Amino acid sequence: MNEAWRQTGLARAGGILLIADHASALVPADVDLGIDPALLANHIAVDIGVAEVAALLVESGAVDAAILGGVSRLVVDCNRDEDAPGVLPIASDGHAVPGNALDDAGREARLVRFYRPYHDHISATIAAARPAMILSLHSFTPSLAAHPDQARPWHVGVLYNEDDRLAGAAIAALEAEGLIVGDQQPYSGKLLNATMNRHAEANGIPYVGIEMRQDLVGDAGGQERFAGRLSRMCSKVALNLPE
Repeated sequence: MNEAWRQTGLARAGGILLIADHASALVPADVDLGIDPALLANHIAVDIGVAEVAALLVESGAVDAAILGGVSRLVVDCNRDEDAPGVLPIASDGHAVPGNALDDAGREARLVRFYRPYHDHISATIAAARPAMILSLHSFTPSLAAHPDQARPWHVGVLYNEDDRLAGAAIAALEAEGLIVGDQQPYSGKLLNATMNRHAEANGIPYVGIEMRQDLVGDAGGQERFAGRLSRMCSKVALNLPE
């Protein structure tokens, strides 16, 4: 275990590995972001509901293991390329994050401490026990404070980049659950897919990116319902895995 990541379950060669970049709201005591602590319960700091749904999926055996980001996405956004400006966000949905206005040495120290160990652990896990499928799990807010006029009616989104081998089956499985499914919504995996580009696509591992709407996974009941839906989705999607 490392402050940059935490893992539940045991990865299995030929199994399903869940990866959740933004599953924690933790800000280490020695990291000062310069924000109102109340914002750490907000979507800008954490993907609400993801840690709980991931735990249920591991507990049920729907996935073999889950690797979760260990710190808030405001400390470091692991679903960005290392050299991307947003890897240490200086603002999010209208809120400034002054503690991330770091010099080169401060930026490098943050990456060494959090970003690289997280991705190194994923790489090592995949090298030791190559999964048949990766499930990338995120959640999205029903509306952005910065753009309240842009409605997000989807219950769940399915994201992918070049590798769309599992996307169609995932969309069909979630629609069969009675959900409104966004194909590359509320944003596109062509643009926001850094972790899957690095660990799934670059390794030729089939994957699917799932974005759950946060108001549907904000309490224990909603989390259990969504975990059930994703468990059934994984079973159906697994039928489409290459031999």
